[in-house]
Amino acid sequence: MKLGLGLYRHMLTRDNFRFARQAGATHLVIHLVDYFKGGAHSPGDNQPTGSDRGWGLAGDPNRLWTTQELKDICRSAAEEGLKIEAVENFDPAHWHDVILDGPKRESQMENLKTIVRRLGEAEIPVMGYNFSIAGVAGRVSGPFARGHAVSVGMEGPLDIPIPNGMVWNMVYDPDAPQGTLTSISSQELWQRLERFLGEMLPVAEEVGVKLALHPDDPPLPTVRGQPRLVWQPALYQRVIDLNPSRSNALEFCLGTLAEMVDGNIYEAVEQYSRQDRLAYVHFRNVRGKVPSYKETFVDDGEIDMLRVLRILKQNDYDGVLIPDHTPQMTCSAPWHAGMAFAMGYMRAALQALETV
Repeated sequence: MKLGLGLYRHMLTRDNFRFARQAGATHLVIHLVDYFKGGAHSPGDNQPTGSDRGWGLAGDPNRLWTTQELKDICRSAAEEGLKIEAVENFDPAHWHDVILDGPKRESQMENLKTIVRRLGEAEIPVMGYNFSIAGVAGRVSGPFARGHAVSVGMEGPLDIPIPNGMVWNMVYDPDAPQGTLTSISSQELWQRLERFLGEMLPVAEEVGVKLALHPDDPPLPTVRGQPRLVWQPALYQRVIDLNPSRSNALEFCLGTLAEMVDGNIYEAVEQYSRQDRLAYVHFRNVRGKVPSYKETFVDDGEIDMLRVLRILKQNDYDGVLIPDHTPQMTCSAPWHAGMAFAMGYMRAALQALETV
């Protein structure tokens, strides 16, 4: 198994690449969506939380990530001893009508295919995505973790309808007419995912890229009046069964799976790692279940993280683990300190695993 670090777009700097390498990382998972543009978010930009108006504004619908841009990031990371393992999340500006089944769906599908081809040209093997209308909505931040460290959690469901012009918790059309999105059925959302996979996976296979689906966070059956896909561990199997392509993979988030009210986290790790479906793993810990949970330090939650690693090893998982996000520590560099703690724990755990 390989140790990695996730970096938001504004953090793709030489100093942060060096920080990642100093902390023991060999791989990076990068975000190219700017979640912090024009919206409220958590202190220190650790991870976006936002409000009922979402995280902020989506990007430029007419500007796709270029092959050269991707290659330049890969080269800059390689100069510091790192490999880009994945890009995480499409920009809502590039695929809102794919999720909503709107009038621009066909042209936006072509955009997504272009993006995946460019990842292949840049030799980035994974594209993570979250097929969700509401997105990661309803979270709050506060001094929830050990020692009053600032962390993220949920304190009850979010049922406020989504305004027009917003999807995936970001505003793609600030000038949209007044009103809210019409709710759809769970069956309709699954049909949209199946159609998306049917069109995208042949392209992904052709260029050697895996499409890795993140489970719904928070994992409730509905959020903001819209259905969710993977809100119980067993529903990941439904995703796999929709399309047999080996490029149909999972962005396996331990924290989200542990937040789910049903299922068993260790059985889920066993089931999906045995099928060799894990593209990469979000290695983070939590306490509680939806609709009330809190993110914790990696050693202080309800998941036995060492047990998870043993299962992964038994099933020959050799992919990347990243902390994803972690509580902020009280110092002049809260994000870096929190990540350094998580990375140190993970590196020591992986080394101990190899001695058993």
